[in-house]
Amino acid sequence: MTTVESGAAPVKSAVRTVVLLEWFAARPGLHSLAAVQEGTGFPKSSLYMLLRTLVDLGWVETDAAGTRYGIGVRALLVGNSYIDGDEVVAAARPALDRLSDDTTETIHLARLDGASVVYLATRQSQHFLRPFTRVGRRLPAYSTALGKALLATHTDEQVRRLLPERLEPVTEHTITDRERLIEELALVREQGYAVDREENTLGLRCFGVAVPYRTPARDAISCSVPGARLTPERERLIRQALFEARDRLALATRML
Repeated sequence: MTTVESGAAPVKSAVRTVVLLEWFAARPGLHSLAAVQEGTGFPKSSLYMLLRTLVDLGWVETDAAGTRYGIGVRALLVGNSYIDGDEVVAAARPALDRLSDDTTETIHLARLDGASVVYLATRQSQHFLRPFTRVGRRLPAYSTALGKALLATHTDEQVRRLLPERLEPVTEHTITDRERLIEELALVREQGYAVDREENTLGLRCFGVAVPYRTPARDAISCSVPGARLTPERERLIRQALFEARDRLALATRML
């Protein structure tokens, strides 16, 4: 949930609006007023007025009866504007295209946001058996190769502050012990890449590298491969392609 960390007093209505939109964004579909009130903790009367205002502005949508609410099309427009105007996403396009051609697998560019990674760009695999990930998807950093590659550019103490106290499992393979994760991040720093061993999606292995145009890094690229298609030689080729793409992207973003 959004928090305000500045010296200025927050404007309550603005904070509630952001919290409400983020609540909807994390829960696709339509929800009753009671469910929204329970999830946000806002007083029902003021919540209803806020919802009606956001409906009128297009940020929230309702069903035909006007009793259930969900995220509106205006949020999509703003999200697309963020992607379209991001200099790193623009600079990364040639490198992502080349990486996609070199590996024929699914490629992602993602950004660290707190304890999560948010997908900024993707290139779909050329194979029939392939994962599907949408731009804008948010996942726990600790369960992804992208996230682990980015967390590894922070100190152990910084990582401990970033991570939630409890690491919820995404699959049965997710690392949920904070200190075990810290140990893995040391290995990531040593070898220069991170691996997701079915920790986010069963049957899928991912390899990720951070893009070092700033320190700590905030963006990373990855390659996702179904385990059934992964051989030691293919893994080696994917790692090499990722390192080359990282270097090309670091060069393209050196002035950002």
